[in-house]
Amino acid sequence: MNPMKLKFWLIAIFSLLMIPAIVQAHPQDHRTADGKLKVLYHIDGPDIAVAKYAMALINKHIEAEGGPDKIDVKVVIHGPALLLFDKEKIDPGLKKKFDLIIEKGVKPEMCQVSMKAFNKPLESLVTGLVPTEHPVAVKRIADLLADGYVYIKP
Repeated sequence: MNPMKLKFWLIAIFSLLMIPAIVQAHPQDHRTADGKLKVLYHIDGPDIAVAKYAMALINKHIEAEGGPDKIDVKVVIHGPALLLFDKEKIDPGLKKKFDLIIEKGVKPEMCQVSMKAFNKPLESLVTGLVPTEHPVAVKRIADLLADGYVYIKP
């Protein structure tokens, strides 16, 4: 057999043999100890349509996984998106979708730095938001990714 063909076939066979190892290398990395899928939704823009879409996606994702007890959803909001969640000015459609995820046990986090930058204390934002665990939202996002959360940015 031609040495080039032999090399090709050896590489092809080796690659096929490695696929199961690659696919199943860490099947639990995106799951909690009790099997919940770990998902992070990131919202940072001022577009109301995107924020509404994100809330709808979160609700559908919870349903698709089989309910709130089957998924660990984190939501990190920062930057100009903060202005969409002002309790005095929030769009009624966004508020309705937001309240649905709160009812399902999601605790959306608002960036502490953004609250200071936009001069919006937590009390001025919709009920249900909590401050990010780390004052800087991007640090919180990086920490969640390091913990194995799947990243979704609508």
